[in-house]
Amino acid sequence: MKIILASGSPRRLELLSAAGLTPEVIKPNCKEVIQAGLEPSEIVKSLAEQKGKAVINSGNYSNIPVIAADTVVAIGNEVIGKPKNRADAERILSELSGKTHQVYTGVAIFYQEKKYIFSVKTDVEFKTLSKCEIDAYCNTDEPYDKAGAYAIQGKASFMVKRINGSYSNVVGLPVCEVIEQLQELGVLEK
Repeated sequence: MKIILASGSPRRLELLSAAGLTPEVIKPNCKEVIQAGLEPSEIVKSLAEQKGKAVINSGNYSNIPVIAADTVVAIGNEVIGKPKNRADAERILSELSGKTHQVYTGVAIFYQEKKYIFSVKTDVEFKTLSKCEIDAYCNTDEPYDKAGAYAIQGKASFMVKRINGSYSNVVGLPVCEVIEQLQELGVLEK
């Protein structure tokens, strides 16, 4: 069955492809609006829903599953976004150093006039990073388009002491939970 991925993220496409799916990618065209006072799990669900709705509203997709997602990194309820520049990447990595933070991904699946929205949380513990390690990592391209200024699947793997939860969630999409939901919807066989 045809599936649409409402995301421009190459990591999300790679994760679904590795799971045996070949989604069509449609990048959502919407202004992301975050309501004040929401917790990180609610923020990502809201943003995923906004992205999915933007794609749904751009064509006739009611009989095609549309998957949208959004990921944030947080310490407590403080959301840590993508770094604006090198100094910001260094600041973010220094803040995460030696601590456990959370990665939240919100997923919205639209299918046959219904929507299914959920979020997944993974705890990630970083080792204590030296200034030299932060500098070396910031000399790569990796920190600059990533929530939390790192890519667990790349060069940043040395930073991660342990994770509790879904690894693929940290990359950008909780694949197990997405597949389970698609099975519940009858899109995929169990």
